[in-house]
Amino acid sequence: MRRMFILVSLVAFLPMMAVDAFPAVDVPYLQGRVTDDAEILSPEAVTRIGVLLEDHERRTTDQVVVLTVPTLDGESIEDFTLRVFETWQLGQKDQDNGVLVVVAPQDRRMRIEVGYGLEDRLTDLEAGRIIRNVMTPRFKAGDFDGGITQGAAAIVAQLQGDDTAIPDTPSPTASKSRDTFFEGPDLGLIERILLGCFIFGIIGLFTVIGVVTPGAGWFLYFFLIPFWAMFPIVIVGTTGAIVLLAIYIVCFPITKVILSKTKWYGKAKQDLKQKGKANIGGWMLTSGGRSSGGSFSGGGGFSGGGGSSGGGGASGSW
Repeated sequence: MRRMFILVSLVAFLPMMAVDAFPAVDVPYLQGRVTDDAEILSPEAVTRIGVLLEDHERRTTDQVVVLTVPTLDGESIEDFTLRVFETWQLGQKDQDNGVLVVVAPQDRRMRIEVGYGLEDRLTDLEAGRIIRNVMTPRFKAGDFDGGITQGAAAIVAQLQGDDTAIPDTPSPTASKSRDTFFEGPDLGLIERILLGCFIFGIIGLFTVIGVVTPGAGWFLYFFLIPFWAMFPIVIVGTTGAIVLLAIYIVCFPITKVILSKTKWYGKAKQDLKQKGKANIGGWMLTSGGRSSGGSFSGGGGFSGGGGSSGGGGASGSW
């Protein structure tokens, strides 16, 4: 039994040992101050960045290098960047004044690794601001040339003592161009899916109820317009929200008119009028003002107060 346990443990840990022994991505060959293995930079941008970094190194001996790789194949950006930094041995031996910028476009990840000798001039906080405020907005707009060029320029300026080189907020021009149909706030894919299920699940449910409910369904139609206008922005961005709102405004009444011609819709409408309730697909629609369980209310909430009649009154004819 003990041998079996040891064997199972070894089998379970073999894949992990294999991953540690063989890193997912090999360290690329150092081609120069810009190594564009992902091929996301134009030749002009490579030349422009290279000249900037070479001039800075000539004047200060600081080595700033840019590397792009298509993907990290599951390895963390921190581990990969550190491996590259140590393999390339950036910076002067007695000064540790190297900086490595790594961009992995398929993983949408980037990092600025700073040598020990430059941590007082390019702090973690400042490197993070360069990533957030300079590079990220341009990357989201698909402008890798601008993002890496401006990021390298901000790094060089900061190392040269220009504290105004890093903007306090993201570039407004770059931020405006990032809004595509499926791009809203800066959320991960999992967060976007979960939040989308929650938002569209709620307003979608009430939309369906509004479509199939005679009478009060039109109230829901107008009531839900602000929700369709605002909530989808979080998931699909401004443009996507406008498109979804237009679809809702047009398709809701068309669908409702089509359904109003069906027999079950007519029967539900008649039952609500005559009996005060109707069953539609397992939902009990009532003309009262409340809903619980499988019921949904569709009226204005008025009801009698519990009185009775003794037969008094008057009748007439003509």
